[in-house]
This record gives sequence, structure tokens and C-alpha cells, in this order.
Amino acid sequence: MVTPLARIRAFQPSDDKDVRFIAGKAAMEPLAAANVKVYTHPIMLAIWGGLSCIFIQYMQWWPHPDYGYLGYLLPIPGFASMAVPLMFLVDWFNRQPIEEAMQRVLHRPDLANVAAWYSRSPSSGIWILEFGDKFVGLIALDASRDATSTAPIDASQSFGKRGKKPDFPKGTGYTAVVRHFYVDEAYRAAGAQHDLLQFALKHAFESDPTVQEVKCDDSPLKGYVGEALRKAGFELEWKTDKVGILGWQNSVRTLSRGKWKPTA
Repeated sequence: MVTPLARIRAFQPSDDKDVRFIAGKAAMEPLAAANVKVYTHPIMLAIWGGLSCIFIQYMQWWPHPDYGYLGYLLPIPGFASMAVPLMFLVDWFNRQPIEEAMQRVLHRPDLANVAAWYSRSPSSGIWILEFGDKFVGLIALDASRDATSTAPIDASQSFGKRGKKPDFPKGTGYTAVVRHFYVDEAYRAAGAQHDLLQFALKHAFESDPTVQEVKCDDSPLKGYVGEALRKAGFELEWKTDKVGILGWQNSVRTLSRGKWKPTA
């Protein structure tokens, strides 16, 4: 049996749909993490237990030893009945800001024409990590002069439709931005995210001396990304918005050229 090989390869036009899908998936991933954190929070567990006990008391579903062993299972439907609406409410309140962030990501011009956008600077690029023929992750680094822009698609511009070539300004900027960063959950324990990030950083800093720093969004709801950034030397630059019921603090981290330590 041949052992599959891991490789990092450049984006191909045939990857376009997969990249768009993964970009959306990565943007929505914090929702599941946020929900789990709320479900397991002590206050939420106390609320769930209290409401369940009230409901069980009302329904008279306390254990009845007279019914034998099955009588001790009577409270279970009461706890389940209270869990469902609470989980729905938690998802409802956590979902809105995360879905709005996903929409902003999907409506940025870099996804309108991936190949054209990431070919404007020699330090830009989008790479896919594969294990054998299986997709593992991707990272997209934008080193163009307008890399820090978060403006959505301008409807007045052409993005390669109807045979027209997209009109994207070319050149390399002082600051490069990691726009998309995702690794499949099964490969995070092996540290695949560290290899992917180091590959992108090496390309960014060595391809053009104009790039002096790399920025990346960080969120406590994407722990593996934050861990990879801190290990690579990224430092907290500023705090941005708070999301979710518990107000998780998002931030921006930056790595300067002088503090970058290339790996072998």
C-alpha cells in the first residue's frame, strides 16, 4: 500500500469552485465553536437544569421506583424538551454576526476572479494543501497595493464576465494580508496549519522586498488559526469587533519582516 504524500500546490483554475466553497465554510466555522462554548458554559447549564426541573415538576415526571428500572428514566424527556429550544435560541443569537461576516468575505473582489486577483503581485498567491488526492486546507495571501481594503465588489467593474478581462491594479504593497486560512479539522492536531502558514510567509517575504509586514484576522472561535499565528511570531496589533452572546473579541495580528523567522 502506497502512503499518500502531503503537498502544497498553487491554485489552478479548476479549483475555483472549491476555493469559494471553502472560503464560505471557513467564515461560518466560528458559529459551531460559539454554540458549543455557550452550551457548555456554567450559566447556560444552570439555566437548562433549572428550567428542566420546573418542567419536570409541572409534568410530574420525577422518577417512580414503582415502575422498576424504567421509572428512573422518566425525567429524561423533560431535560431533552428544554435543551432543544435553548439550543435554538443560542444558535439564533450567535448566527447573525457570523453570517454577516461570511457575506462580507464572499462579496470581496478577490473571490470574483481568484486567478486574476492573486496574480497582481509576485508576493501574492493562493495555495492548496493536499494529502494524496484529498483536500486538507488552503491559504490565500494578498500582497497587492490595495490588500488592506475590505470593500465589496463594485458592480460597475468588470470581473472577467462576458469575455472581458478584469481590470485589477497591479503592484506590491507594504502590507500583505492573509485573506483566507483554513485546515480540515482532522489534520489540525498534526500541525498542518503551521506548515501552510510558513509556506505563505516564505513566499510573501522572499518574492518581493517591498512587503514589510503580514496581517491576519484572529478570533478565539478559530483557535487553531490563532495558535499558528502566535507560533509564527504574529503580535496583537488592535482589537476589532465582538461577536456572539458571550462577546468573543476578534483582533488583527501582524508579523513584521524583521521578526519573521524562516523555517528550514
